[in-house]
Amino acid sequence: MTGAEYEEREVDLAHWRAALVAWWWLPVGGLVLGVLAGAVVSLGGAANYKAQALMTLGQPFSPTGSAPINSFATNPRAVAEIVRSESALKQAASECQGRVGALRGKVSSAQVGTGTGAARTAAPLITVTVQGPKPKKVECEANGLAAIVKGRTTTPYVGTKIRTFNRQLGSIQERLDALAPRITLLERAINDQRRAFDERLLLATQLDSAQERRGQLLDQQTTIQQQLALAENVESARVIQPASAVKSTARSRRNSILVGALIGLILGAIAAIVVDARASGARRS
Repeated sequence: MTGAEYEEREVDLAHWRAALVAWWWLPVGGLVLGVLAGAVVSLGGAANYKAQALMTLGQPFSPTGSAPINSFATNPRAVAEIVRSESALKQAASECQGRVGALRGKVSSAQVGTGTGAARTAAPLITVTVQGPKPKKVECEANGLAAIVKGRTTTPYVGTKIRTFNRQLGSIQERLDALAPRITLLERAINDQRRAFDERLLLATQLDSAQERRGQLLDQQTTIQQQLALAENVESARVIQPASAVKSTARSRRNSILVGALIGLILGAIAAIVVDARASGARRS
């Protein structure tokens, strides 16, 4: 920067300071109007609430449990399509005594922690989010949509596995219940000293066979219970964390007033410089 340019900038700054002093009421007026405008804007801003449910789509496995099976239900994109579908919106709005029109455009879904490598192959976590002005309603609608996703993405295949395991467990329990009194009778008969030794020896053999059968049934029961837990807790879609409404965006009165005051002050200062320049030009002419 040359000396002449430096002197010219100094003259401009001095002229601006003089203009601000001469027309001081313009920046002050802008400041006051900005404070008032910020206060009005803050009063007009309604609070917004967000409710977010966290769920997993599950990962179905083959009947032997050795290999994963992919289907539409394991595709995170399926959640986005379901929660935005008209049928899901109508169902959630009806259950929460709301209007489907107020729900449209306020629903979103996202995949959490996509990861890389082995983490990418794991069953993804999905969030279902609803926003709106009423906390109880958005909470109800988010949980309702999550339940709809759970019902629609739990495939018939997994449901059939769960029903089959439950039937098998019921059958095993019936056989265990029928076997228990038989074992009790055999034990009593063996302990009866009035019976002949040969007879008691034969009863002991029958008791060993009955106890072995009970052990086999208990082993089967344990295996099926583990398979059922896998189907219910890993293979099936489920809600991990129900939605709870929180205030997401609320316009701060303090921030609105500060921003309004700053904008008003700047505009007032600019107005003072412009008015002073015009006044100076008029006096020279």
